[in-house]
Amino acid sequence: MGLDALNGVHHNEAAGRFTAAVNALIFSSTSAIHSKYELFVVLFGWNLKSLWRTAHQNRCHALFQAGRLPEALESYRYMMERSDEATKASCFEWSTAFKRDYSALCAAKGVIDFAASGDAAFAAGEYDRAIELCSAAIDMDFATDTVFATRSKARLEKMLWDDALLDAEKVIELNRSSNLGYQLKHAALHGAQRYDEALETFQVMLSDTQLQELCWQHVSPSEAECAIQKTIKAQLDNAPHRLLNTFTGRLSDQVAQINAFRTSTEYKELFSSTMKHPNLRMEHIQNVVATYFRYVMLSHRWEGKELLLDDIQDKDVFEFKPVEGIAKLQSFCKTARDAGYRWAWIDTCCVNQSNNVELQESVNSMFAWYHHSALTIVYLSDVPPSSKSGSLARSAWNTRGWTVQEFLAPKIVLFYQKDWSLYLNDCSHNHKECPIIMQEMRDATGIDLPVLVTFRPGLRRVREKLQWASTRVTTRQEDIAYSLFGIFGVNLPVIYGEKKQNALGRLLQEIVARSGDITALNWVGKPSEFNSCLPADITSYKAPPCTLPSLQMSVSLLRPDIPVDSAVKLYTLLDNLNAPRFANCRLHLPCIAFRVTAVRRQEMNFSYEVKADMLQDLQITTEDKLVQLPSLQPMIPTFLLVRPWNRLLELPDFAELSGSAELPVVADDTQSEEDYWSAPSSPSQDFLSDRALQLTVRLGQPFSAFLLAQQRGGEYKRIASDHDITAQVKDVSSIPNMDVRTLEIL
Repeated sequence: MGLDALNGVHHNEAAGRFTAAVNALIFSSTSAIHSKYELFVVLFGWNLKSLWRTAHQNRCHALFQAGRLPEALESYRYMMERSDEATKASCFEWSTAFKRDYSALCAAKGVIDFAASGDAAFAAGEYDRAIELCSAAIDMDFATDTVFATRSKARLEKMLWDDALLDAEKVIELNRSSNLGYQLKHAALHGAQRYDEALETFQVMLSDTQLQELCWQHVSPSEAECAIQKTIKAQLDNAPHRLLNTFTGRLSDQVAQINAFRTSTEYKELFSSTMKHPNLRMEHIQNVVATYFRYVMLSHRWEGKELLLDDIQDKDVFEFKPVEGIAKLQSFCKTARDAGYRWAWIDTCCVNQSNNVELQESVNSMFAWYHHSALTIVYLSDVPPSSKSGSLARSAWNTRGWTVQEFLAPKIVLFYQKDWSLYLNDCSHNHKECPIIMQEMRDATGIDLPVLVTFRPGLRRVREKLQWASTRVTTRQEDIAYSLFGIFGVNLPVIYGEKKQNALGRLLQEIVARSGDITALNWVGKPSEFNSCLPADITSYKAPPCTLPSLQMSVSLLRPDIPVDSAVKLYTLLDNLNAPRFANCRLHLPCIAFRVTAVRRQEMNFSYEVKADMLQDLQITTEDKLVQLPSLQPMIPTFLLVRPWNRLLELPDFAELSGSAELPVVADDTQSEEDYWSAPSSPSQDFLSDRALQLTVRLGQPFSAFLLAQQRGGEYKRIASDHDITAQVKDVSSIPNMDVRTLEIL
């Protein structure tokens, strides 16, 4: 029927008949005849292989005559690929004629050079057409390494990795002196995720003596390895030393994390792709490394039985019975894993609590670890599912000392309820961008919204930061101070057992020493054994600093009453004072001192009327029993009321000569305010006079005073008061005669 249709010039029908015949013959000339067909050979003497060849030839002819050139060529290719050498030899003349006729017809249609046309199609992004034309060139015996290379590149663009690999190997076979075949083979293997073979291909290329001059076009394996290792080290410098693998449930130190990366598909893909280029693509390396090693931190409260490091070392946390803290740990790991993170950290079992060196490093690194986390999960165990707004503010999590920095440090935070569902059902990627949640945090903590969202550690706004922590509690008393190390950006020894007064004292001492900011001395409560100018407890900062009344006074009104020379002398004296400093728990405090001349106890318990040189009378309430003055008793302690000198707050700004001055602007929270203690260089005499008089105006305003009692060795101790002591000079004309000194306070 196929022949009848062909003879009747019904070419499409003939093509269909011969296609059916070919499909019915399920063997090829290269394969043995199946046993079920042997009967026909015996009975009728049929040559089935000859029939197979004839059917294919007729199908090619029918498709060709029907003008279906791509199908005709595909049929020809199919036949030749499945023909043995004898069959190919027997149809040599037919094959030559077919290719000649095919080429002539293509030329009539404008396709003269298959290879060139394939290149043009590839350049135009017509990859299917490029594959078709290159295949035609190969079938027409016009094959070169260039043709195979073009088809390989087109197949790579179509992600036909196996076909592209075959073409690449053909390029290598035809031209071993060219690196193009190796590059294409590497690309095909890389695309197929056969990274080990891809690396081997590159190593073969670089070891080939004929290709040595081409090595400069590619990054060597050693260069790639070195760049990746450096990037890993930089990435892990700001990461915890021990993390949980959320897929295996096992603890991994950094060596284990690196080993896991080196055996991962991500590493092999990165290593293979890096060598394809003449230069290191550091941005790509950094992105891959950062993505693999990113980690999730947990902020939570310790409750009940928590698993420690020794409990899970070399064990799979998912194999434990899910009770109490174990269930929390398992849910945390699953939540992090479901979010796409491989590594997770929790303070219960990722820190060796019995190793003092590791514990100290962890405390001092905690802020940085949270800051560099890809995500921080806050688990609110006391907030039930489907809770309404306000539940977060009431959570016990908001009362813990460590949770201040655990929320401020990270850039991305998500709150989870008791059942590990998202708080308020807010599915956004970062709850720091949720106005409702942030306002709730603002109300609960008293911390301004911009600070909550984009906090930076440092030594600015010291008194305010201490107030944030004043209502917080910690299980270990020293932790109330240690939890603030990261907030202020300080690094100090961790000494559990030193007691909270010493821990807080060391922190405040460091803050004053590094910043010169003495607002930390502004508190109400009991004094510390560390130093009497420091509080015994963080709760002493709970009340905000008192707001002092401001009296209107102009520089012009002072000029007749105050000699300018005296004002300039006082200004210069104060300007040259050293910053406050601590040494051996002793505070060296620059101040203006006023001698107490009378102390009289009032009828109310612990209340005293105090008189001092140059100051208006005032009342002080203290639990300390003060010796009343004047007195005839020998060895009466000398009392002083002092105005601590804070150059940062007291000296008028260069640009501000209108009667008020503010704290100089610091570029960022981490910049030390010590930089502002040096005096300006050589201002003009008139300008200096204006500043001196403005300082006089400032000194005439009410101020917060300390009451000090002199000790036997000449040092002083601060007498703690139950309320802020507000003092004011009687007469501004006496200001230039103030007693300026630096006192040593125990």
